[in-house]
Amino acid sequence: MRASEIRELLQLRRPTLDRELRRIERCLNVGDLRRLARRRLPRAVFDYVDGGADEEISLRENRAAFQAWRFVPNSARDVSSVELSTELFGRRIAAPLALCPTGYTRMMHPEGELAVARAASSHHLPYALSTVGTTSVEELATSGHDNLWFQLYVLRDRGQCRALLERAAASGFSVLEVAIDTAVSGRRERDVRNGLTIPPALSLQTLGDIAIHVTYWRSMLGAPALRFASVDDLSGVGADTVTAANMANLFDPSVDFDDLAEIRGWWKGPMLLKGPVSPEDAKRAVAIGFDGIHLSNHGGRQLDRSLPTAEMIHPLRQALGEDAVIVVDSGIRHGADITTAVALGADAAAIGRPYLYGLAAGGERGVDRALSILTEQLRRTMQLLGVVSIDELREGGVGLLRNSEAGGTLGV
Repeated sequence: MRASEIRELLQLRRPTLDRELRRIERCLNVGDLRRLARRRLPRAVFDYVDGGADEEISLRENRAAFQAWRFVPNSARDVSSVELSTELFGRRIAAPLALCPTGYTRMMHPEGELAVARAASSHHLPYALSTVGTTSVEELATSGHDNLWFQLYVLRDRGQCRALLERAAASGFSVLEVAIDTAVSGRRERDVRNGLTIPPALSLQTLGDIAIHVTYWRSMLGAPALRFASVDDLSGVGADTVTAANMANLFDPSVDFDDLAEIRGWWKGPMLLKGPVSPEDAKRAVAIGFDGIHLSNHGGRQLDRSLPTAEMIHPLRQALGEDAVIVVDSGIRHGADITTAVALGADAAAIGRPYLYGLAAGGERGVDRALSILTEQLRRTMQLLGVVSIDELREGGVGLLRNSEAGGTLGV
C-alpha cells in the first residue's frame, strides 16, 4: 500500500486546539450535552435545570409519551432534498422549533439570555424571554435577534403589568405568551434539599462546592450580579430587590378569562396562552382573541401528574381546527420528537432544558450545538420517514404514526 493511500485511510486532520469546543463537538445528542453540563455546574444549579415538581412523575412521563410514538414511513420516496422551514405568525423560520422562556438563565452561564438569543438568531428560530429572565427586554433587544417573543407572568399590579408589555413592544418583541400555570409555585424538592437561593447565597454547602467547581464560580463572580432584570425595579415585594423567595408576591393567583381578555386588548401583535390548556379552555381563549396555544406543563415543574403534552396535541388540534397556532413543549429532546409533534398537529415544538444544557456546557457555542443537533435529527428523521417538507409532514399527520402503548391506535 502506498503512503498516500495510508494517509487517506488514516484521515489525519489538524486537531481543534480549543478544549471547550472539542468537548462540545463531541456531543452527539442532547444527553451528551446534559452530561457535560452536569460536570460543569454546581449540583444545586444543575438540579434546578434538570429537576421537576414533587415526585417528578410528569418530568418522566413527558419523555415517555413522546418516545411511545412509532413512525409508519412512506416507501421509495426521493428525499435527497428536504425543506425544514415553515411559517409561524407570518414569518418564515428555519425549522418548526422555538426556544422557550426560562428563568434565571444567567445562573447557567454569565452571558445567559444574550448568548441564547444570538444562537437562536443564527439558526433563524424564535426565542422567548421570561418575565423572570436575568436580562431585561431592552438589553435582549440589542442581541440583533429580530424574532423575539415575551412570556408574561401576570402581575398583581396591572399598571406594572401593562408597563412591562409596553416596554417589550417598544423593544421590538413580536409575540406575547401569557402563562397561566403559575398561580402558585410548584414544589421542586431538589431545590429545597439543595438550599437553592437566587441570587446564590454563600453557605457552608456553597463554599464546599466552590472547591469542586472553581471555573463556574470564577465566571459567576466576574460577571454582574444575578437579578430579575425586567422586574427588579418593581415595588410591592417587601424588599429592595426582587429575589426567588419574594417573587411569588408579584404574581396574581386570581387570573381568570376576564383578565386575559383585558391583556389581549393591551397587546397589538400575536398572542398565545401558555400552559396545560384543555380543548375547552383553548376554544375559549381563541374566542377572546388569542391566536393560539403554547401547550406546556412547564416541563413537569409545576403540577406534577399533569397529562403529558404529547397526549394533548391531537385533541387540541381537533378542537381548534387548522387556523389556530399550537406550539408544544415539555419532553422535547430529539428531532424525532419535533417530527412527532408536527405530525400530531403542532405548528412548532419548543425546547427549554436542551438549550440550557448547551448553554451550561459552552455558552453560545453550546446552544448552537444543541440547535444543530436537533435540526439535523429532524432532517434525518423526515428523510427516513419519507417526507420532504414540514407541510407534507403536517398533511401526513397521524397517518404517519402509531402509539406503541395504545395497541397500535392513535391513543389520544
